[in-house]
Amino acid sequence: MTPFRRRLLALLTVLSVLLTACGGDDDDGATEDTTEDSDEGEGVRENDEEEAAGDDEPQYGGSITIGLEAETNGWLPGTSQPSNAGYTVYSAIYDPLVARVEDGSIEPYLAESIEPNEDYTRWSFTLREGITFHDGTDLTAEVIKRNWDEYLTAEGANTAGALEGITVEVTGPLAYDYVLEEGDAAFLDTLTGTAGYPFSVEAAEANGEDAGANPVGTGPFTFGSWTRDGQLVVNRNESYWRTDEAGNQLPYLDSITFRPIPDEDTRLDSVASGDIDVMQTLRQSIVRSARDLVDSGGYNSYEWLGNNGGAGIINTMKPPFDDKRVRQALVLAVDQEQMIEVLGGTGITPPQTQWFTQDSPWYSEAAADAWYEYDPEAAQALLDEYINDPERSDGQAPGTPISFTYDCPPDPSLVELSQAYQAFWQQAGLEVNLDSKEQSAHITQGIGTENDPFLRADYDVQCWRLGSQADPYSVWSSAFGPVESEVLNVSDWTHPDVTAKLEELRVEGDTDERKRIVEEISLILAEEVPNFWTGGTATAIVAREEVRGILGGVTPSGTPIDGASDAIVRTPYLWLAQ
Repeated sequence: MTPFRRRLLALLTVLSVLLTACGGDDDDGATEDTTEDSDEGEGVRENDEEEAAGDDEPQYGGSITIGLEAETNGWLPGTSQPSNAGYTVYSAIYDPLVARVEDGSIEPYLAESIEPNEDYTRWSFTLREGITFHDGTDLTAEVIKRNWDEYLTAEGANTAGALEGITVEVTGPLAYDYVLEEGDAAFLDTLTGTAGYPFSVEAAEANGEDAGANPVGTGPFTFGSWTRDGQLVVNRNESYWRTDEAGNQLPYLDSITFRPIPDEDTRLDSVASGDIDVMQTLRQSIVRSARDLVDSGGYNSYEWLGNNGGAGIINTMKPPFDDKRVRQALVLAVDQEQMIEVLGGTGITPPQTQWFTQDSPWYSEAAADAWYEYDPEAAQALLDEYINDPERSDGQAPGTPISFTYDCPPDPSLVELSQAYQAFWQQAGLEVNLDSKEQSAHITQGIGTENDPFLRADYDVQCWRLGSQADPYSVWSSAFGPVESEVLNVSDWTHPDVTAKLEELRVEGDTDERKRIVEEISLILAEEVPNFWTGGTATAIVAREEVRGILGGVTPSGTPIDGASDAIVRTPYLWLAQ
């Protein structure tokens, strides 16, 4: 299997999840938490579990059922392809080596210490002592190496492409190094995915091809049973290594049942009827409906907004979109607020202006100010300038109108989105055709195919979803890296200044310097417009009010973890008020 094919198989799953979040009545619109809570729902509501919990102390016992947005293909890192739903299950069975905390930084979890060398080509880890897997085997540096060599980087592993050029060297019973061919100050991002969840090698070997259906980790719950597309049950790990801040043994619950319920309305109705106790959603309309459920009494909704945002991507290698005047005009011609209204996000999600939203440490006010407000006259002036340019890049005669196709999947809300874009652009004199392909074909069209040696995309303008909570270098080195090798450079856009600044960012460890570089890149992106935005992804965890601890959770060193982020339920801290 070629490196492209390995990466493509992994990316198709990831992008399918992202586009699912873009579909339905979803949010192709949201930025970070504005924490306003009015009758109009102006912005994301604050999550305040303390008022609901009162002075209650966590209680032991009881079982709950969590409704998930999707099933996962299996549970062994290297073959498992978890989305937000899968990582909720992961939080029960596995512990991570590292965890992203509230301020966006990454701290040790199963690791006790982490130390990079000066050029970030070697990352030295020391594991915590005395941690065992559910089968009684010890977590050691040798297990980490075998996970890496025999599973995560093995032929056919969906993690192999992302881990290419990284090896593991054991330096002691609990000590080992990740050795990188090229320094990377953002390397820890790599370990926030499945590559950072250790599993028992002995159990994986014993189960062979069925290892993905019989997961064995170090987490707060042990695997019980799994009926694919039906339910997965986990039971309390009586010998779990962690305690809460008061010294009480974790976890609190006896068991958890996870049920995939793909239909959003059905999942919310299941909570309302008491058929399940907790649900997750990435859908804008369901976030709004959940508010109504909370207002009726007996339920809590924990909302969160991250950097992942609804966007449009532009094929910058294809005339006329190789000219930034046309790209700028596309954005100036559209009223962002109206696009968010089309998708049901008004009052929940303000317009997005960049790859990072207001609560992110990488957010830039300067970049926000540089983004485009609705100005059809300015859009028309830029388009006229290009159309009448005798040297216009598309080779058409001066005065010839610009014609192009906008592509988006056939979900009803995305059809409305497409029609709204078409109307705005046509008002500016553009001739816009609409096309609609199912998600798999839509994704392939966006990222190109293996048969194309340049991986050039085959589209004009597409709806898409961009961004994540990852470090800016991790995000942008893929999004704007070399067209011939970076599958995620879906706009086929590079810029010499961005390339140079990414090299600075790759080896810069000082936070303030990194923020400066990120802002400089954000300003270039605002000027060059390789993509445009509607807004971010609003998510929510909805629970019966008896279910507590959803906002709980700290790293072993005591740093809070945002328990509602990405609608991933952190299971170690859940408890039931009796």
